[in-house]
Amino acid sequence: MELAKIKACICEGAAEAAIIDVLLDNDQLIFKREEMLDESVIRCRDGKTFETRYLRKGFNDLITVIRILDSRKENFKLSKAYESKVDVINIITAPEIEMLIIFNENKYNEFKKSGKKPSVFCKENLKMPSVKSYDFVREYFANPVILVQAIKKYNEISKIRKGEHTLLDLLK
Repeated sequence: MELAKIKACICEGAAEAAIIDVLLDNDQLIFKREEMLDESVIRCRDGKTFETRYLRKGFNDLITVIRILDSRKENFKLSKAYESKVDVINIITAPEIEMLIIFNENKYNEFKKSGKKPSVFCKENLKMPSVKSYDFVREYFANPVILVQAIKKYNEISKIRKGEHTLLDLLK
């Protein structure tokens, strides 16, 4: 995966942002915080809003936008003026980022039998009411080794579509 010199890392939710922050702060990704716009994760899902807030600052270089999201259908539309200056890479965490917690807890089979969404399973079965909060996820995966192991388990078990990128692709 080729990345431009400047990166924008856009996360769908607080849990995704916490995971990326843990990986960045522990030097586990193929890019560093210093290479990112504003040196932080961006919480802006709409392409036009992103364009207005960040691209109109007059960048001459190509920018890689790394989107961490669970939806395969969500579009990120930019105006024609910026399409050639921005390379968008979608990192898919389907069905939900909470799958990393389920894999870490070795509860995948129990989860499959439950028929619940991953976040609901974590809240109800694993008694983690704050599973979608930044602080909870950041603390839960404070040890980056545990997080990396969960990402690898996710990749082993999940059905990843051809040409699709996952968090594993961002790891060193």
